[in-house]
This record gives sequence, structure tokens and C-alpha cells, in this order.
Amino acid sequence: MAARLRAVARLIRWHGPLGVALVAWTMLASRRVRRQLARGGLGAVRLAAPPPGGTDLLVRRALGRSGGNCLESALVRQRWFAERGVPRTVVIGVSAPSAGFHAHAWLDGDPDPHKHELAEILRHPVPPAWLR
Repeated sequence: MAARLRAVARLIRWHGPLGVALVAWTMLASRRVRRQLARGGLGAVRLAAPPPGGTDLLVRRALGRSGGNCLESALVRQRWFAERGVPRTVVIGVSAPSAGFHAHAWLDGDPDPHKHELAEILRHPVPPAWLR
């Protein structure tokens, strides 16, 4: 418990109240995306706009603690970028079954060590409603 309180204090000191709001939004968005994907697939994903401010690094760190998978994280980050007027495409790739099937999702343009081992099967552009 003390470690969590220190982490929150650091977050407030470094990023202020807007950083706390962004981390809270990120954690909630990750859970919402997980439920929405389970119920209706990519077409069912609807996320409210994130709060202003913050950085992609802060979002990625919060996602790392949320327990979400790569697709959930990519969709949350796609929404965060869209709110800032930056359209990013989610890419989904898979490995060959002979290599032991593996799937992975990332945002187009991100450095990702796994994407070169995978064949793209789907590109999911940012929903127009998410762009300002």
C-alpha cells in the first residue's frame, strides 16, 4: 500500500492533477475496451475522449500496469492520439502456424520488435468520430 501511495505522489509531483486524470482515464479505457471487444469486436469499441495534457509515455506506462493485451493497449493509444489530431492505424499481425501461432497488435509507425516476424492481416484506421 505504501508503494502505491508513493507512486501516486510521484505522479502528482511530476504530472500534476491532469496526469492523474490521464492515468485514471487510461486504466478505465483499457477495461472498457476489453469488455467491448469481447461483446462485439473492433466495431464495438467506443471510448470517451481522454483528458487534455499528458504524454504518450505516461499513457504507455499506465497501460503497462493495466494488465491489458497488445490490442487493447493499441486501441487506447489510438484514441489518445486521435484526440490530439494524430490519426494512427492499429495493425494486427500473425505468425505462420508452422512457427507456433502468435498474434500481435501495434500502432503503425511505432518501433516494435515483433512486427517484422508477423504478416499483417488487418489495419484498423482511427474511427472518424474520434478525430476532432
